[in-house]
Amino acid sequence: MVDPYLYPDTETLINLFSERNEKTLNEIEANYTGLRLRQLIDTQIKGNFDFEHFCKIHKFIFQDIFDWAGKARIINIEKPEAALSGLSIEYSDVKDIEKDFLSACEKLRMINWSDLTPEQKAINFSQCLTAIWKIHPFREGNTRTTICFFCDFAESKGFPLNRELFKDNSLYFRRALVAASAIFKDLGDKSKPQYLIDIISEAIKIARNTK
Repeated sequence: MVDPYLYPDTETLINLFSERNEKTLNEIEANYTGLRLRQLIDTQIKGNFDFEHFCKIHKFIFQDIFDWAGKARIINIEKPEAALSGLSIEYSDVKDIEKDFLSACEKLRMINWSDLTPEQKAINFSQCLTAIWKIHPFREGNTRTTICFFCDFAESKGFPLNRELFKDNSLYFRRALVAASAIFKDLGDKSKPQYLIDIISEAIKIARNTK
């Protein structure tokens, strides 16, 4: 299947800079999205923590790079993961993106966060975060959008997270998400959620101690 998001005969995403070199595009993207992410620390995107809100955050972060920023992907995707010996996480089917997101958000809202201990928060938060990340609504930029969405949500519920911890350990964080999401239809449950729980626990602890 031809990927409509790529320039023909390349692995480079079609972008607003018309840049066809993947390495150069990655550098441009890092610069622009880094600026947008810093802006979001001071000026959060308002919303109801639903799919529309999630899309608004993605659009803000990637508005300088892709014309499809904030729009759900139109194809199914796979991303080979070195941590899984080249296997991809089984992301949501393109037809189920909004349905799966609605289901995950319902679970997120049902939890009475104020009644939980920090340890219980980390476990439940990890589970909800994994459920939404595994949907992967966009062709690119899902992890950064998910972090912003959930950091804002946690702050709205009275237990802010230390965002710098995620930024400074971005590779660990993504690998932790992969490990937590490794549940397959044919291979069964290969997930290891503790890595994600650990970094979220630390983010809660650091934020609490720096108030």
